[in-house]
Amino acid sequence: MRTNVKILLVTLLSVLFFQVSSASAQPIDDIRELVRDYYVDDIPESVLSKGSITDITNHLDPYSVYMTAKEYEQFINSIEQRIVGIGVVLEEDGKGVKVTSVIPNGPADQAGIQAGDIITKVDGKSVVGKAVQTAVTLITGEENTTVTLTIERPASREVLTKQLKRQAISLPNVEFAMLGGDIGYIRLNSFSTESAKEVNDAMISLAGADGWILDLRDNGGGFITAAQEITGFFPRAKNAFQLREKNEAPIVYKSESYLNQFQKPVHLLVNAYSASASEMVAAAVKEQKAATLYGQTSYGKGTMQSMFSFTDGSVLKLTTARFYSPGGQSIDKTGVKPDNVTKIGEELEQSHRSHLLAKLEGYKQHPSLVNVPTTKTFTVEMNTSMDWKNIDASAVQLIELGGVEQSVTIDVKNDQTITVIPKQPLLKGKKYMLIVHPLWKGKNQHAMKQGIYLDVSVK
Repeated sequence: MRTNVKILLVTLLSVLFFQVSSASAQPIDDIRELVRDYYVDDIPESVLSKGSITDITNHLDPYSVYMTAKEYEQFINSIEQRIVGIGVVLEEDGKGVKVTSVIPNGPADQAGIQAGDIITKVDGKSVVGKAVQTAVTLITGEENTTVTLTIERPASREVLTKQLKRQAISLPNVEFAMLGGDIGYIRLNSFSTESAKEVNDAMISLAGADGWILDLRDNGGGFITAAQEITGFFPRAKNAFQLREKNEAPIVYKSESYLNQFQKPVHLLVNAYSASASEMVAAAVKEQKAATLYGQTSYGKGTMQSMFSFTDGSVLKLTTARFYSPGGQSIDKTGVKPDNVTKIGEELEQSHRSHLLAKLEGYKQHPSLVNVPTTKTFTVEMNTSMDWKNIDASAVQLIELGGVEQSVTIDVKNDQTITVIPKQPLLKGKKYMLIVHPLWKGKNQHAMKQGIYLDVSVK
């Protein structure tokens, strides 16, 4: 799980919806009948005869719960990436909880709170030494209510008091960027009702990509229909998943096909917190060889929940089926193992590097440079005299793995030697790939025969 914690619930689910008529405040008789008829496993009458809904659901799996109308609203908001709060991302700090980023135009942004600020008190209660979840509980609340924060700003050594009004905030569900080497990167945070449209829009914005990375790390799931739709972006993934309901034969569900699909090589990133609908997609594309998976084995939640709503707005979320890969491979409690298992935090770097290598067929790898300073420059020596008069700077690329291309200048030292100088300092702890394409000519006007590349890590 990320060390950063958004003020947002994490959902591990795939859901379908039903309406149940009930006049009672807590429809226990209806719930007994629903569990008896639809729960994925047989439940003894000794459990169904218990005197409260909680006593019954406590004997079911962890994903089967009864929610009040308010709890259900919060639950759906978590899937749709809607929160009520102040709009910050937090992490634990020895002096309190640190603000690592501020959501644009949210209450915190409007109040002048900055990344790096440390919240020490919430409504007068100290959060020093507390878990970040404790601070989140204190900071969140009802929409349009106020919260007072005591903040230390290390940069100026100020102690500030800010009173903020909690507001409804929509977090971005899809984030995207064109990585160095024209690799399109799309991160999907939740399988919401608009996920497919937002992914499609991202693909249009990244038109011209030579490869794709779809990032499902830390994605806890969402709607089962969204999983079908996302699987449809992979041309080879004709089937989305197999579903097995109580006392029913297995059914294989097709993916929802799109005119706009990943037509270039695509990688899928998963980790131990990719769950439910994320695992549906991962299992489907792996089995049908529609994408290459990078990361760690996923969470292992292979059950589907159905939502039974009552007239008072309350809802029973009940596990009604287990899902498998289209070919019948189990997911529950086993997860989906990637094709390329990586260290935690290196999923994107390794995927990006593999995409770049696929474009460098025939290039020669030079020895890696390890723990270079952020001010590093690179000397490139040729084995013959070169015609540097019309030097093509595009022949050299310095690409941050998991990031964008770094601008460079080229300084000619002599007939055979140039220096590649990054225009900005390299980033600490990051990895890069330096690529020299065979676009230059020697003084004899013979073109370079072979490109080269090397890996660079910054200390």
